[in-house]
Amino acid sequence: MAVLSIKPLAAGCILGVLALAGCDAGKPAAPEAQASVTTPEFKLDESKLPQVAGFKASDLDPANGACTNLDAYVNGKWNAANPIPADRTSWGLYEMMGERSLAVQHQLAEQAAAAKAGGVEKIIGDIWATGMDTAKLNAQGIKPLQGRLDAIDALGDGASIAEFLRQSYAKGEGFVFGFGASPDFKDSNINIAYATQGGLGLPDRNYYFDADKKEARDAYQAHIAKLLEMSGIPAADAAAQAKDVMAFETRLAKASKSNEDLSRDAALYYNPVSLADADKLTPNFPWSTFFASQGLEAPKMFSLAMPAFQQEFDRMLTDVPAATWKSYLRFKTIDNAARFLSDDFAQQYFEFHNKALNGQKEMQERWKRVLGTVNRGAGEAMGQLYVKAAFPGDSKAKVLEMVQNMRAVLKTRLEKLEWMGDATRQKALAKWETFTPKIGYPDKWRDWSGLQTSRDSYIGNVLAANEFNYKWDLGKIGEPVDRTEWGMSPQTVNAYYNPQLNEVVFPAAILQPPLFDPKSDDPLNYGNTGATIGHELMHGYDDQGSRFGPGGNFENWWTDADAKGFAARSEKLVQQFNEYEALPGMKVNGRLTLGENIADLGGIEVAYDAMKKAAGDSPDPMVEGMTRDQRFFASYALSWRSSMTPESLKVLVASNEHAPANFRAIAPPTNMPQFAAAFQCKEGDPMVRRGDKQVVIW
Repeated sequence: MAVLSIKPLAAGCILGVLALAGCDAGKPAAPEAQASVTTPEFKLDESKLPQVAGFKASDLDPANGACTNLDAYVNGKWNAANPIPADRTSWGLYEMMGERSLAVQHQLAEQAAAAKAGGVEKIIGDIWATGMDTAKLNAQGIKPLQGRLDAIDALGDGASIAEFLRQSYAKGEGFVFGFGASPDFKDSNINIAYATQGGLGLPDRNYYFDADKKEARDAYQAHIAKLLEMSGIPAADAAAQAKDVMAFETRLAKASKSNEDLSRDAALYYNPVSLADADKLTPNFPWSTFFASQGLEAPKMFSLAMPAFQQEFDRMLTDVPAATWKSYLRFKTIDNAARFLSDDFAQQYFEFHNKALNGQKEMQERWKRVLGTVNRGAGEAMGQLYVKAAFPGDSKAKVLEMVQNMRAVLKTRLEKLEWMGDATRQKALAKWETFTPKIGYPDKWRDWSGLQTSRDSYIGNVLAANEFNYKWDLGKIGEPVDRTEWGMSPQTVNAYYNPQLNEVVFPAAILQPPLFDPKSDDPLNYGNTGATIGHELMHGYDDQGSRFGPGGNFENWWTDADAKGFAARSEKLVQQFNEYEALPGMKVNGRLTLGENIADLGGIEVAYDAMKKAAGDSPDPMVEGMTRDQRFFASYALSWRSSMTPESLKVLVASNEHAPANFRAIAPPTNMPQFAAAFQCKEGDPMVRRGDKQVVIW
């Protein structure tokens, strides 16, 4: 999938919502490793870590047959017996593994704070200590933001607003657009600057217009008013300003691309222009001045993505009253900081973003929220401690062996693909040759020595990390791409594919029991971790990944005939998912979720082939009365064990490129004759698709 963050094109991830720090390819590793672990290894108390149960035949629900609904058969009983915790919006296998990872980090953060050492321990310890000091936070209230709010109050016209934006971005505080470094679409060996759309507080542009999203709009406007009032604006004025802010964001939304547009057309991110041409496009916000204000040399070109959005932002600098701009900037400043201020501001942030929008009943415990801050600001710093304490040395080699087995069967599939012509096939195989797997953790760690933290202020540490990460990212513009960088921290329970680097990345936290267990057998390991590996490999050949060539450049390597054949086969998958009803009257968007669905289907097929190849001619062990194939498919469904609040499910379906987990569990197997054979499913069973209904792509 394509995730819009400060990075113009992030990676394709196995999950849309992470248990930890988010699906963010915007914080990779840096070239050097100077600020690293400086104290002896920290010790974990295993008795305090939650255990995550793996597959058990006793969990199977005989009332729901595998041929009727594989997800209900494998996960129905467990889901019914394990309701969503009050501080969660979803609950399942990935979330439980995320809880275990957080519990590990909890111990590490406490030890780092107590050690009072240097290096990454100091960074983690400072953020942790200040985040846990509720007495100081509540005494400070909104005071840590007062200087920024005073600067906003002093703005008088479009020119001063433009200058304020430039100064804010230079400190890592972006408001209206995203800006950062990423490989050039046409030369993936060099980083260039990208400017993208942004500025919206609701999940997608459609939330500002669709009739069924009015409740969310009303809740958002009330949230804006409440935060403004809490910052000292009289209630009546705050309500009026909130209405203006909603109108402001709605105007931005009209000029924005939808999440579906962005996830299905990577080309939207690439609009190379010179500084002179960019200045003509947005005369009220000259990009030549912006680059200089960020301490950057004038580039020959950069990508001014979504130019219609940039033009609308430019016009708004002159025809939107300064008072409205000030209300918008004041609200955004407070909303961005609310989680790191006193309890009343953190509670208000929760009331809208977590409770009203996603149905979360209770706020997470503070220690979990503070660890979220650590992971967002210094994730790879924590990763150094996590890997030392929690990732067995032999796991990396065993997973790499699985990856190589998966790659081998994928190559065989590409070589034998009937619908693809030889010219396209050679390009597909050339791309296969250049795949790079990254397992567990980086070979070299990022340098954190320039990040200055203290025990004085929680929000101060957050802002320092924001500025440090932003400037580090900008430092890559115009420089060669460092292919050793990672886009996820090791403690993140997720995985991703990066099309511009043609790499598949599996952090340590996802390579742990029960998703991966070196002591487990092949059907279980290939059913879950194998399918995840296959999923990320197949992102290189989904509808967007397939637009990038062997070297990571954006290019067309397809013949017209093969492109049409691929599109026709993919369209069947769109139609399959369009049939699934997530909530009464709300069906899955097969177009929005296409890339992830292609990766799921190809991933399980490649994993199955690899499992069979590993088994060879060995006899079927028949564990707990189940065949090897049955346990493979059950393990696959187990990996999607999850339930969501109705509110969160509604947001997911409306704005996320990942389909709900229960449909990801059942959809790919319905297209596999091997599944039907494993469970003796018959023609006409819900889990069997045949003829024109069957989807066969890779």
